[in-house]
Amino acid sequence: MTESPVPGWHLTADVDDFLARAGGYLRAEPALHTVVLSVTASLRERGPAVYGAQGQLFGVLYGPDGGVSGTFLWTKPFRLHVSPLDGEQADALAVALQGRAVTGVFGVDSASAAFADAWQSRTGAVARRAVEQRLYRLGDLTPPLPAPAGRPRVATEADRELLVRWRTAFDVDTGTPGGASGSQEWADERISYGGVTLWESADGVPVSMAGVTRQAAGAVRVAPVYTPKELRGRGYAGAVTAEVSRAARAAGASEVLLFTDLANATSNGLYLRIGYRPVRDFAVHTFTAPENG
Repeated sequence: MTESPVPGWHLTADVDDFLARAGGYLRAEPALHTVVLSVTASLRERGPAVYGAQGQLFGVLYGPDGGVSGTFLWTKPFRLHVSPLDGEQADALAVALQGRAVTGVFGVDSASAAFADAWQSRTGAVARRAVEQRLYRLGDLTPPLPAPAGRPRVATEADRELLVRWRTAFDVDTGTPGGASGSQEWADERISYGGVTLWESADGVPVSMAGVTRQAAGAVRVAPVYTPKELRGRGYAGAVTAEVSRAARAAGASEVLLFTDLANATSNGLYLRIGYRPVRDFAVHTFTAPENG
């Protein structure tokens, strides 16, 4: 007889071990766990370098009955990503991670806040609610009309330098960790499976891009969507997002998802118009050392 796992957090640096333990839990709600599913799919395909060379750590929370009741994913230098957790579960995670340099947390609103409170209490770090996001799911796709002049095409190796530059600019705009080296790994990963679509102007110049994650548990996530500042307001982002969404559906994705920053009314309005519908709100909390004095 196989013994039930000991209740509490089990930590592992092995993505296959993590998925063997938590895969069923994650696949049961692919929309809610889209980040973990897509990141682990890329890690298994490309190795840990795809998200930087600073290490990875995963966690599985076992309940009293031996079942999985929570997870976390941490690919450094990115922020900790947590599943839905209550205050007690979040506090137990903060205890399990004490001594590690956690710089922030992302998860559904209540879980992100619960871990931020626990981390602040356990470590003395200063927690700040930095970004509020909303997860959307595609309903009936309604491409924007009239479409802007030009056409979509899938990015290739010849576009690598452009993708690196635009991904780095996107990270700067959104305050996402990673830097240029992370953008290089990201570009190589996405090019390997046709995971970025460009919108070209009528004269063949790329003016916008939309990425899409590897399909995992039938779901994909559109990310990132980026248009250089000088080219915004011309409909390019809507057109390229509608195209990658259509292509994902055509490729068999049962769920097409994306996140938006709730502070950006323009993007939220755009995605609603082309057929995306709200699923759940998420939040980012960042941590800094306490000020002296």
